[in-house]
Amino acid sequence: MKITVVGAGNVGATCANVIAHKELANEVVLVDIKEGFAEGKALDIWETSPINLYDTRTVGSTNDYTKTADSDVVVITSGLPRKPGMSRDDLISTNAGIVKSVTENIIKYSPDAKIIIVSNPLDVMTYVAYLSAKVDSSRVFGMAGILDTARYRSFLAEALDVSPKDIQAVLMGGHGDTMVPLPRYTTVGGIPVTELIDSEKLDAIVERTKKGGGELVNLMGTSAWYAPGAAAAQMVEAIVRDQKRVFPVCAWLQGEYGLKDIYLGVPVVLGKNGIEKIIELDLNAEEKALLDESAKAVKDVMDVFDNMNK
Repeated sequence: MKITVVGAGNVGATCANVIAHKELANEVVLVDIKEGFAEGKALDIWETSPINLYDTRTVGSTNDYTKTADSDVVVITSGLPRKPGMSRDDLISTNAGIVKSVTENIIKYSPDAKIIIVSNPLDVMTYVAYLSAKVDSSRVFGMAGILDTARYRSFLAEALDVSPKDIQAVLMGGHGDTMVPLPRYTTVGGIPVTELIDSEKLDAIVERTKKGGGELVNLMGTSAWYAPGAAAAQMVEAIVRDQKRVFPVCAWLQGEYGLKDIYLGVPVVLGKNGIEKIIELDLNAEEKALLDESAKAVKDVMDVFDNMNK
């Protein structure tokens, strides 16, 4: 088993580190354009193996994709991070070019790989990768919902003073301020969350979740990396171990939820074949309206990309 992570920055290195620690593959390849950067990060991670007691080898490469050949799963984190005052949409032109180039190189050497996109703006970069890869959409998808749901669940655990292990939640829509957390599908140890917290506090947590990425950018001056890296690694684990996990994932919709030709966050079954099933929830009118609003925001940015390439 071989896994490649493209982009050895904070998110990519964190993802590779988690994958190595969990021994999800025999080899993890880190790739970056900065000379020696991926090699250094990979060596640093490998030197933790005697301490953390794992066997996965981590190797680095400066833009040499031959080393990624025959990868089973590839995580693409490449691109510029967000800076304060910058929206995800501001990143589209530069990051689209990066994601297109990376995806083409990956497919050249690993034609059967499942591709997980982490680059922002997430939904549109997943669309870019899909167009560039020219493979079935079940093999190209984005990491957003797991991260957003983790933030939502962590905020709830704090507010309720309970273990985050016992909180399950569904979150849909685009990765950004129009995401749609679904309190109706949120439970704490099987108990509907609405029975444990008043609506005002819950609404505040939902709003904080929507702006969770921006909160961290404002605090640190750059994007988050521990949670995004771990979230991407969790998707890798579901695939390589064929766990059939039910996760919110950025997937290509072809009529589901009344939406077509769009990458959007929805619950799916994730296993060895990538997206094995898209789950259609019975949304009420309010939830469907919020999802449609989020879809429109994503489609607007997709249109910006499409118009760039006409």
